Amino acid sequence: MAQSPLVMRIVSASFAAANRAGMIIRDIMRKGELGVVEKGINDLQTEADRSAQRCIVASLSKQFPKVDIIGEETLDPNDKIPADWIVLGSDTEILAKPCPENLTNVKDEDVVIWVDPVDGTAEYTQGLLDHVTVLIGIAVNGKAVAGVIHQPFYNYKTANATLGRTIWGVIGIGTFGLDKVLPPAGKRIVTTTRSHSNKTVTDSVQAMSPDEVIPAGGCGHKALLVIAGVAHAYVFGSPGCKKWDTCAPEAVLHAMGGRLTDVHGNDIRYEATVKKQNAGGVIATMSDHDWYLSRVPQSVKDALPA
Repeated sequence: MAQSPLVMRIVSASFAAANRAGMIIRDIMRKGELGVVEKGINDLQTEADRSAQRCIVASLSKQFPKVDIIGEETLDPNDKIPADWIVLGSDTEILAKPCPENLTNVKDEDVVIWVDPVDGTAEYTQGLLDHVTVLIGIAVNGKAVAGVIHQPFYNYKTANATLGRTIWGVIGIGTFGLDKVLPPAGKRIVTTTRSHSNKTVTDSVQAMSPDEVIPAGGCGHKALLVIAGVAHAYVFGSPGCKKWDTCAPEAVLHAMGGRLTDVHGNDIRYEATVKKQNAGGVIATMSDHDWYLSRVPQSVKDALPA
């Protein structure tokens, strides 16, 4: 039997690794030993971040040793990884999907995998667990083409419910794991940061004339609010987030028909050599993307590099 194309194998392995990382994140929360470290202002790291990244990077490196993998956390490469954290399985349903023609002949050196092991770390430490996601984005020749978003605590407020769900998408195939829902008609709902606001963020949001603003943590969570029809747009007029924050959400959103760019309308690049910060901010929508771009104040565009 012929081997599945590389991109589909990476997505399938990422799906399995994200689920295992979610179990680790839940176990650490249950034990209550978060091991919080301050990396900088409003920038936390926990034992969950460290352990989940070890799990994901070790699992993917074992299967794809020639592919560049970039994780948010700086860890000791000599750390010993528990054997049961290394997942070598894959999801057969993903492998059964036909690979888009433009991705069938992708080589290892064309790919960069961007990993945010715990997106929404501050919210994780504060008990706002629905804001927490695991993000694994797959870029080919600098473009986000596929992504996995795992919600470790999905359903955590529902008694006796199964915890967690995993959404995945490949541009040219679609997005799976949740249904596309249209946002409320007759009003405009914008989601933005709850913990990294400043004047350009506020000015960008207010320029959209929103009827409601949803402050939220985590890029993955805010993108899911747009995909799930809770919000019309995610607007962040600041250079705060990084490539590992946006690669997976961009691919999943795009695979469902949406769009994610910087505030100038530029696509975000994901080569291994790019600067990690998204200096031009973020706007994500399922529709009317150009309208939201047109509303960004010139003062904000001038403040953020194109």
